[in-house]
Amino acid sequence: MQTPPVHPHHERLHGLDAVRGIALLFGVIVHTSMSWLPGAQYFWLTHDASPSEFAGLVFYVPHMFRMLLFFLLAGFFARMACERLGAKGFIRDRARRIGMPLLVGWGPMLAAILAVGAWAAWLANNGQLPPPPETPPLSPRHFPLTHLWFLYVLLLCYAAALALRATLGHSGTVRRAVDAGLRMLASPIGPLLLALPLGAALSAHAQWYAWFGIPTPDQSLYPNLAACIAFGSAFGFGWLLQRQPALLQHLAVRWPLHLTIAALATIGCLWHVGLAPRLVPATQDIETFAYAVAYAIAGWSWTFALVGLGLRLLSAHSPWRRYLADASYWIYLAHLPLVMALQVAMSRVQWPWFVEFALVLAVSMALLLASYDLLVRNSVIGAWLNGRRKARGLDRR
Repeated sequence: MQTPPVHPHHERLHGLDAVRGIALLFGVIVHTSMSWLPGAQYFWLTHDASPSEFAGLVFYVPHMFRMLLFFLLAGFFARMACERLGAKGFIRDRARRIGMPLLVGWGPMLAAILAVGAWAAWLANNGQLPPPPETPPLSPRHFPLTHLWFLYVLLLCYAAALALRATLGHSGTVRRAVDAGLRMLASPIGPLLLALPLGAALSAHAQWYAWFGIPTPDQSLYPNLAACIAFGSAFGFGWLLQRQPALLQHLAVRWPLHLTIAALATIGCLWHVGLAPRLVPATQDIETFAYAVAYAIAGWSWTFALVGLGLRLLSAHSPWRRYLADASYWIYLAHLPLVMALQVAMSRVQWPWFVEFALVLAVSMALLLASYDLLVRNSVIGAWLNGRRKARGLDRR
């Protein structure tokens, strides 16, 4: 008997909505864990006196896939919106929902992060502020996008997708070739095919800190090549996947295979690099290339597995999941200064790491959810972020 569709065509894609929200919430967990990573002091604002290798695991595994997963789903929903609104309507919609939060939010977010950094330095120096570190002048090459870099990269992806759509989208030959290529990428060997160019870019990246995976393009308006390949291919895969929604069924059926490959590749990567960050750039040799490809296979396999699991298990409407999916965008935009401030506060106590970690995560999520419900959901900000104003409380529709 044929497996029934993972969702009726006329309904909202609740499973993909939920997984997109999960990808963003994983970011909060990853950033929360960074204060307790084992090993020597590194670039994060605080380094707690009670680190743990388990915190390393909490960081390492979600960080392999969370932004690949997000950009894949962002591409999928972007094409859906473009088909519904047309190119001009899509541009207006994304300018409001992506461009406006970046334009309005970047300055206050950077100021808040710097303020928390100054507080941490003041505490560490017995109530005195040390001289600020020297930083290069603001320029396109040196531009601290903070964690809002993903909005900037999304805008670049939208521009590229619309340009390619305008120049190549009317060619039937090109469309058939692209659709055939996507069917191959959605097959069981898809993660390997997608991993090879990313692995090559990672292993060739100058000053690549292999433990931290894909180099985050958060310090420049010129994204690095590895980030362009990773997030551009994920966005493009999602955009083209929306043209062939029947392929979603393949991901839903094959999630156990992809999950198994993801787990095995992750174990292999951890066996190679360990649970503590390595702050020495990787050597550019065959061993690094093999690790980079394994890392990329793990990231793509986790992505395929979670999309399939979401379609399998989360496709029914749930008011709680819908609420969290709506809230996740605001939570991710606003979380970093709050999480950092709570990490600084926890660095002043000597409690077990898991108690401190749980407190930071619980308090930050409680405050962020409260701010979303009281200040964002039924406000102009909520209309910017989610496309329309929403009533307070759970969505019962």
